Amino acid sequence: MLALAAQAACVHGARVKVIVTCGPSYEPIDEVRRITNFSTGELGILLANRLTRAGFEVLCFKGVGATCPLRVEGAQTVNFTTNENLRAGLGTVEGRGEISAVFHAAALSDYRVKSVQSSEGIEIAAAKIPSRSGELTLTLEPALKLIDDLRILFPSSKIVGWKYELTGTRDDALAAAARQIETARSDACVVNGAAFGPGFGFCERDIEPALCADKPRLCAYLARWLERAIFDTETSGLPD
Repeated sequence: MLALAAQAACVHGARVKVIVTCGPSYEPIDEVRRITNFSTGELGILLANRLTRAGFEVLCFKGVGATCPLRVEGAQTVNFTTNENLRAGLGTVEGRGEISAVFHAAALSDYRVKSVQSSEGIEIAAAKIPSRSGELTLTLEPALKLIDDLRILFPSSKIVGWKYELTGTRDDALAAAARQIETARSDACVVNGAAFGPGFGFCERDIEPALCADKPRLCAYLARWLERAIFDTETSGLPD
């Protein structure tokens, strides 16, 4: 396994480049208030560190609202704020065609604020909405769905998305993961949440899902999966 990791993490003498996104995005209400998803960023940090230890060159996009105290070790870190800000950052990555994999673990906002109105129906636009403005109504609209753009940004990369499902059964959660793979043209999806049950599922098209009991085991599995994928692609024909 160590030999496989060493060969996979270096192709043609260069370290294999990987992107990991983690933590939450936010969408502003005004310049001091925001809506966001709850996400510590821990899983993405653990994954970035695990991939770095395996010899990959990791670029970690980390939401500024991530609360996990763990440090990203040995990887370049770029902070992001909104969905659009992350999209712009990914779009400026140099040599996107050289990125072997994108692990999109960030918990991005599904909605952004379209307008803020007073109880009288008057739209309020201020750098800081006065705290004595009384009852407010926020109108939300769908935010950018970044998973759908990743194949455009990284056409030759392995892309792994995430699905966090709270309602329904495990079969429902796995079906949601399969739909994401199909619609986003990604290679795999990690699924978890109350609907899935304990642990994590790693889903690929037409392959039985793999089960991982916790975050460290999931990160180890993803590193091995990437090592095998790159090894099979770049060094096919080598003896076992």
